[in-house]
Amino acid sequence: MSVVAAPPSRPIAVPSPAAAAAPARLPTPFPSREALALEATSRAGLETIFQNGSMPDLEGLVGWEFRGINRLPLNFIPFGQLVGIKKFLKGFFRGGDGRVMGYNSPVDSSNALDGRWNIKPKKFGFYEVHEVDATARDNEYLHALLLDYGKGGNKPYDVTRGLRDYLVQVSPDNPDLLLGKAYFAVGPARIGALNFFILERHRRGLTDYASR
Repeated sequence: MSVVAAPPSRPIAVPSPAAAAAPARLPTPFPSREALALEATSRAGLETIFQNGSMPDLEGLVGWEFRGINRLPLNFIPFGQLVGIKKFLKGFFRGGDGRVMGYNSPVDSSNALDGRWNIKPKKFGFYEVHEVDATARDNEYLHALLLDYGKGGNKPYDVTRGLRDYLVQVSPDNPDLLLGKAYFAVGPARIGALNFFILERHRRGLTDYASR
């Protein structure tokens, strides 16, 4: 059984034969027309879609990896492609303490947006996933899940610790297509929204937790 590399201070997730929730449809290696249409939507349009979205099923995320597309504010400028952040991958797994956790992996952004996701093996930017607590500081959207990088075990000097992502399901009948909205924490202040991002179910990933 292979072990996924992670910082020593953090629990390590490994592949498991345990069953994961079935997707609404069979994932494909390419982004769907719906995902590409979201990427081409204006920020105002994405804001409306986000506000009308619903909370994703937390258990339905565990054991899956999702293709990610960053929709940056000046989308007509290929900044994301130039610096290699247009495409990415997010995965979700269950930690040994029962929490749902997640990670990011970089993806080669030099090919076409509707091409294959050439995923690199590195895993970084770990986060905890949970429903939004109305009494907590990060309570902007109560109908969303919160991806809290401050609780992911990232190093103190890791800039990703400040990220706070809200995630909604775009359509009630399609749990495979999600829309995210990113903020950044600086002490008690929150900067953003920095950008929107689109997630689409891609393949089975890490499911369970195991200690080294």
